[in-house]
Formats: sequence, C-alpha cells, structure tokens
Amino acid sequence: MAEQRREADGAEARAWAELVATARRTVADQLVVGTSGNVSARVGDTVLVTPSGVPYDRLTPGDITGVDLSGSQVLGTLVPTSELPMHLAVYRTTGARAVVHTHAVHATAVSTLVTELPPVHYMTCALGGPVRVAPYAAYGTPELAAHMLRALEDRSGCLLRNHGTITYGDTLAAAYDRTAQLEWMCRLWLTASSVPGLTPALLSEAELAEAGERLRGYGQRR
Repeated sequence: MAEQRREADGAEARAWAELVATARRTVADQLVVGTSGNVSARVGDTVLVTPSGVPYDRLTPGDITGVDLSGSQVLGTLVPTSELPMHLAVYRTTGARAVVHTHAVHATAVSTLVTELPPVHYMTCALGGPVRVAPYAAYGTPELAAHMLRALEDRSGCLLRNHGTITYGDTLAAAYDRTAQLEWMCRLWLTASSVPGLTPALLSEAELAEAGERLRGYGQRR
C-alpha cells in the first residue's frame, strides 16, 4: 500500500466530494450493487478514484484516493479500484475529465446478447453513435482496457461483455447522464425485443445523423 505523498488541494477536495456523491447515486439508482462499479474524476494530472471494496456510504473527505496518469498513488492510503487500468486508459487517450463504470442490469444483459446495441432511440447519438460491446476479458486487466478502448473509438460510452458499462464526459454529471441513458436504452431494447412475433424498428444512419445535429442545438443557450 502506497504512503500518502501530499495533501489534497481545494480543487481536489471539491472534486472528491462530487465523486463520492456520484458513486452513491449509482447505488441509489440501482446501477450497481454493493461496492461494484467505480467512479473517477481528473483534476489536472491527478485522477481521483473510488477505492477498492469500500462501501460508498462510508467514504469521507479523509478517504480521498488519487493516482497520477501512470497509476502511482499520490493521494490517500486506500487501495484504488481494481478497474484502475480502464479509467487510466480513458484519460490517456481522450479529453475525459470523468469516468463512470457500472454493472447496470439491463446493460449487462444486453452485453451478453449482441455485439452492438441496436439503435432503438435517437439518444444513441448522445454517446456518439451505436454503442459497441467490448469483448470479454477478466476485470482489472490490460486486456479489458484494450478491448474497451477499441469499443470507445468515436464514442463516449460502451458495453463490456458479461460485465457492465463505461462512459466518460467533461464532467461527472455528463458521464453519469450517459450511463443512465445507456441503461435506459438497453432496457428499452430488451422490452421491445421481448414481444413475441415482433421485431423493434431501428433508426437508420440518416435518421441518427439528423437527430445528432438536432441534439447539438438542444438545451439553453448561454
């Protein structure tokens, strides 16, 4: 176990508080069970991450856990999540500032059935296009991180076969929203697919492209 090397600064302390709140929300929204899943946020060159095997409701400001981009621990003494290789791979290859990994039930179920989530809803565009399923590899391994990166090409989220989901964003809120949308779309597809004798209608590439353009202008102007 690494020794604490320095104290957290103000930005890191604030990010940790938001990270813990987001991790607790994954439990409240039934996206994870117990200590499964994990959340991280990047502050400068430090990655704050949930520790391994600690219930989120027990985490305090003093439990802050952080590593540098090489994976060396720079904050705290709790062991970081075993899924650290996936989180670091995302930060090293994208502009992500936050990552959310869950074991959401419907998304995990879909990951066992298809190699790509069929585009049943225009919110597919919120993740960059049809969501791919990364091939299975044991959790916490470089192999899983590599499979995930290929599935994430030009996407902000993917499914992990027989495992769960991973999404990223500019903020924890954005990453979490993408996780929630992904779980909802998986539930939608499973529900529609369960009707005997019928097959869900899917959106075409042109329809997805149109929806993507409209989503870019969605929301309030600043």
